[in-house]
Amino acid sequence: MPKLWNETIEAHRRTVHDAILDAAVELVAERGLLAVTMSQIAEKAGIGRATLYKYFPDVETILVAWHSRQVAGHLEHLSRAGEHEGDAGKRLEAMLETYALMHQQMARHGFAPDLVALLHRSQDVGHAQHQLHALLGDALAEAVRAGAVRDDVAAAELAAYCLHALQAATVLSSKAAVRRLVAVTLDGLRAR
Repeated sequence: MPKLWNETIEAHRRTVHDAILDAAVELVAERGLLAVTMSQIAEKAGIGRATLYKYFPDVETILVAWHSRQVAGHLEHLSRAGEHEGDAGKRLEAMLETYALMHQQMARHGFAPDLVALLHRSQDVGHAQHQLHALLGDALAEAVRAGAVRDDVAAAELAAYCLHALQAATVLSSKAAVRRLVAVTLDGLRAR
């Protein structure tokens, strides 16, 4: 097949795939995890059930795929924040603020505990956590080398500290409060 034809088919498949993921998560948010059927997802996505089954065997697989897409997007967003111009300390601060704001936004979506439990069973979550720790650990190691961050604690340990501390953003009501949390976290990281 010509290249253009292949690209067009692939673009169509991605569009259908994304429509399925979006429809499923919207329905789960509206109705709850156990109330959503494959027929409802197909209707919401604007496709036939047979087409839906060509992409996914069940609702759980769709939701796991949606979560994987979200996690990949968050990691990409965090990585881009670390490319911020300026010194290593500013790049680290941009990453920490981005991570905290993502947690605040996720908390506002308020997914039911059964959905969160389902999504966090996935083996992809462990891989994503490893990537997250490595990404932040690298930024911290760079900041240590630049003298912006303390060197008496290993970068991997500091990364764990930051990730856990910034999860407190889930209960904060404003961006200003999130920025204060980031400032307190950064204060704990600064070289003395």
